[in-house]
Order: sequence, then structure tokens, then C-alpha cells
Amino acid sequence: MDLATPETNTLRPWLAHYPEGVPHNVDPSQFRSLTALIEESLKRHADRPVSVCMERWMTYGELDEYSAALGAWLQARGLPAGARVAVMLPNIPQFLVTMTAILRAGYTVVNVNPLYTARELEHQLKDSGAEAIVILENFAATLEEVIDHTQVRHVVVASMGDLLGFWYGRWISFAVRHLAKMVPPFRLPMSGAVGPRTIVGFRQALSEGSSLPLRPCASDHDSIAFLQYTGGTTGLSKGAVLTHRNVIAGTLQAEAWFRPALGKIGDVRNINGIAALPLYHIFALTLSLLAIRWGAHMTLVPNPRDIPGFVETLKKRPFHLLPAVNTLFNALLQNPQFRQLDFSSLLMSQAGGMAASEGTARQWLSVTGCAMIEGWGMSETCAIGTNNPVVNREFSGTIGLPLPGIDVAIKDDEGNSLPVGASGEICIRGPNVMRGYYRQEAENEGAFTRDGFLRTGDVGIMDERGYTRIVDRKKDMILVSGFNVFPSELENVISLCPGVLECAAIGVADTKQGEAVKVFVVRSDPTLREEDVARFCHDNLTGYKRPKYIEFRDELPKSNVGKILRRALRPVN
Repeated sequence: MDLATPETNTLRPWLAHYPEGVPHNVDPSQFRSLTALIEESLKRHADRPVSVCMERWMTYGELDEYSAALGAWLQARGLPAGARVAVMLPNIPQFLVTMTAILRAGYTVVNVNPLYTARELEHQLKDSGAEAIVILENFAATLEEVIDHTQVRHVVVASMGDLLGFWYGRWISFAVRHLAKMVPPFRLPMSGAVGPRTIVGFRQALSEGSSLPLRPCASDHDSIAFLQYTGGTTGLSKGAVLTHRNVIAGTLQAEAWFRPALGKIGDVRNINGIAALPLYHIFALTLSLLAIRWGAHMTLVPNPRDIPGFVETLKKRPFHLLPAVNTLFNALLQNPQFRQLDFSSLLMSQAGGMAASEGTARQWLSVTGCAMIEGWGMSETCAIGTNNPVVNREFSGTIGLPLPGIDVAIKDDEGNSLPVGASGEICIRGPNVMRGYYRQEAENEGAFTRDGFLRTGDVGIMDERGYTRIVDRKKDMILVSGFNVFPSELENVISLCPGVLECAAIGVADTKQGEAVKVFVVRSDPTLREEDVARFCHDNLTGYKRPKYIEFRDELPKSNVGKILRRALRPVN
């Protein structure tokens, strides 16, 4: 049903500026669950490719077969409906198989950053209550450190080459283990505090599951599809509860919005989407589900930091959809070989995760002939929120218009909507917006306004057409290359470093990352050195959270009640 009426056009001025062919709303009820959406594509496109990784292809039919086997194996472990299963994998075919298997088995996906430290991994496993995990062997040593403090009873250990063919896959796994030495020694215990533990290899789980029936799952719109963890204002990350309805809506909203650009290809099944952003991150995750919805295929890039290798991958075949954060667009532009590529097939360059730079956007258009289209969203909204029209040919400097079925309002601290042109908190409401944070009653009370809008913490201004421009951040969050970093978490960790009396973390402008972390430290031990603090951070914080700058001070600015004033530490513009 299209909700465009004279009344809604008044309340939603952006509808009048939608590109031709974009509906005003989407209908998630056409699928009873996200699982149903996925399974429809698995059957309909069985003979077509779903992914290519290191020049090894996987079809939808193979994804159907592998995910059914892994899903049946998980069900045979006796996990209850809705059980949380963690996924700690990079962009390799095993990720798609595992995510699909968990959903088809009727469980909840808990995505984990593979580069997490033991401390970060332990918190997420304990907070989510994950009972099983599928993990790449490269990161198993981290799991070994914490597994006895968690409820995890079933572990599936994948190797890099598991789904890359028998001989080539074995060679890749050997090279990763013994030549590159990227697999630290580990020994996972077969029992723990919660009883006996099952530990098997990925291919063994597929083999055992292939002879078992996959029972149909009973998931519906209200079932939890993903616990998507995001930074926490209290210093600990928290899980955004994304239901099947939320994720279906986000997928259909992206499909509707992208249609004017990608429709040029004719059959969307021919689209080659580049999956260089990590699939555990909500931005890439949502786009991977959109590719499955289309029956298109993804080029999986396990290590996009290797820019020369990434460029070599792009040379292999025409590519149509390239999503990236501003830093990745920049890194590609600095590579001379990238500039020599054939961009005639590139239909859409989707920027998100962090603010897009006008300079980068202009250079990108000059080199590729394809405009960078900036959008905005959150883990809490399935990465969907606002986006510039995909038919744009120039950089707008805004985050665009609300997508179909979404309301965006600029509100004051009391939740009152402000007039056009006024600055206030960007608030969002729609079928893609999370139910709330997992087991965070107090946090949820302040997360929504009385009329059901999610408070985002971003401060913006909406013009008369419905375009919004972000002007500030209400929260102290630091945005590093598209990843949320909360100062409170850093301060809680760094305060445990021997010799630190107190500390404060802020974000500072950075040409490569958008923002970088700077930490101010007051010493209790005068012999404490910068490298001591840096080493402690390396051991306890994943890469993007580690401070780029460490500055020692005799004292920190504080309010009259003793609260550290981070704003007083920020450089004056």
C-alpha cells in the first residue's frame, strides 16, 4: 500500500522529491520471515552464483545445501528456538553459509568483529548468552582465553580454504597456517563450566549435518534475527535487537531506493556487488541480504586493507555496486592501478558509515564517472535511514532524504518536533528501526521519544525539501572509519593500565579515518611511558579503538561536581 496522501505529503515533504519509480512505502508482510525471503532466493536462483572469493565460486544451490547441513547440525545440538549463535568470520563464503544456516535453523545471529580482543569477545558472548559459535581458526586463540567464562557449548572452527575447492582450499589453509603463520596455536577445552563442549571443524559439521533433516523454523516477524552489537554509552557494547520484520523492511527499502540506478542493468541478477566492507558490520550485512534478495552475486574481499590486491580483484570482471566508507574510497583513489580500471559498468558508489568528504567525492566522480551517493543509518536501523537520490550527479553535502516508509524528525531534548531549518536531534521511526537494546531496560527508556522515534544522538537540520544535514554529535561518540567508538569504554579500559590515575578520550579530526582517538592521561606512576599505554591498549582494544595520540597531563578539566569535561579537551575550531 502506498501511503502518499495530501496529509502525508505535508508531514513528509521528502516524498515530493523521490526519484521516479521509488515507492513511498514498502510491505514487509509479503514475507512471513527473513528466512522465507532468503529461502525463496535459494530455490529460485539455484543455478546462479551467489559469491566469488579468491576466484572460487559458490552458487545459490550450494549455499542452500551447505546452510541446510550446518543448520541441521546446529539443531541436532538441542539448541532451543531463538538461541544465540555467534559468528566470528571475515568476508569468506563460510560467512554467508553460517548466517543463512543460523536463520534457517530458527536461531539468532550474533555478529562478532573477528579482530576483537579477548576482553571484547568475552563481553559480547556473555551479554548475548551465545551458546554456539562459528569461528575462523585464525581467531580461535582469542576464544580459548575466554570460553570458560561464557555459555558457549558448541564450537565450529573454520579454515580459510574450507569452501574454496579440495586442492586449492587445502593449499590456502596450509599457506595461511604455515607460510603466513596467521593461525596462533590454540587448544579449545572439551568441557567447561556449563558442561561438555562440542568442538568440530567446519567441513565436519557440514558432513555430519548433510545426513540430518533441517526442521522448518517457526520464526516470524517478531522473532529476533540479529543481535547487532554497537558502542555503549556506559563503556560496554550493547546488542541492538533486530527482528525479522526490521531486516526484511531494511532490505526492501534499500531495494526500492537503489532501483533507479541499478535498473539500468536490466536483470538485477547480473549485478556484481563488491563486498569489501566487513560483513559483520551492519552496512555490508544489509547489502549482502539485498544481493540475495536480487539473486545477484557478491565479490568477497577478505582483506580490503591490501589495496593492490583489492584492485587486482576489481580487474577480474565488471562490477556494478561498490559500497565503501570515505577512507576506503580515498585509499583506492591513491592507487595508480585503480585509476586505470574500466569503470563503464559501475552504476552506484554508495558511501556510508562515516561522513563523506566533498573533496573525495569530486575526485571519485572525476576518476570513475560515477557519483558517490552518501547515506546515513545505524546498527539500530539496519543501516537504513536516509540516502541521497541514486540518480544524483553531484555531491549534495547532506545525508539525503528518508527512505520509503521512514519518518525523520528534528526534535528538542523534550521530544518536541522543531520547525524546518532549526537545529536539533535527528530522530527516526520506521519498520526497520530496532525493537530496543538487548536486556537494557534503563537504556531503552531514554532511547525513544514518546511518539516512538529513536533518538540517534546526531544533531542535524532539515530543509523544506526533507534533506538533512548533520551539524554535530549530541553524544561523545567517536567515529573512526565508520566504526562507533565510545570514550567511556576506552576510559574504563585504560584506567586499568598500571600507572594510570585517570584519563579522558576524545575524537580529533583525521584526514584518513574521519576521526582518530586521542587520550589524555594523568599518571599515578611518573615513570609511565607512552609506549606502555599503547601496549596496554593493543592488548585490550581492537585496532580501530586504539588511540592514535596519547598525551600526558598533570590534571584534567572537571566540572564543579568532579565530572571530566571532554569538551574542554577538544581543539577549538
